[in-house]
Amino acid sequence: MRMQNAAARPFDISQVEGDIREAVHQRPPHIQAVVPPPRTPTPPVPEYVSHRDDVTEIGRLSAEAIVREYEVTAKEIEALGEVVRDMMQRCEQLTTSATFMLKDIKTTALNYRKEGKRIFNEIESCSSATDEVRQLCESFRDKIATKIGEPVT
Repeated sequence: MRMQNAAARPFDISQVEGDIREAVHQRPPHIQAVVPPPRTPTPPVPEYVSHRDDVTEIGRLSAEAIVREYEVTAKEIEALGEVVRDMMQRCEQLTTSATFMLKDIKTTALNYRKEGKRIFNEIESCSSATDEVRQLCESFRDKIATKIGEPVT
């Protein structure tokens, strides 16, 4: 462990003042005028309210501030209503589109049923024709076999 020197240098305030003076003289002060931002006029109170005659200035200002906040909030609510209106229009468009899709689906299903019925009837018709041809062939074979004298098997 290292021992600290017991004889520390005394603090010299004149040294500090000299350092400050030197720093100030090296750099001239930069002074800039502070221009307050322009005051925006307060908007008038909404048309749906009016001041009473017997209200103090503090009551008047407080009431104006509160009604302005309510008015800003009411306008935000109305803006939300516009968003809901847009959503509603999109829903109506989707409903209209879905209605046309549903009609197409029903028409397609009906056409499939008609085609199924047509193929059903064609298969049965082919089956009947095939059976008739088979019976004719057997009958013809039997006639040929009896003329030749062969037993029918």
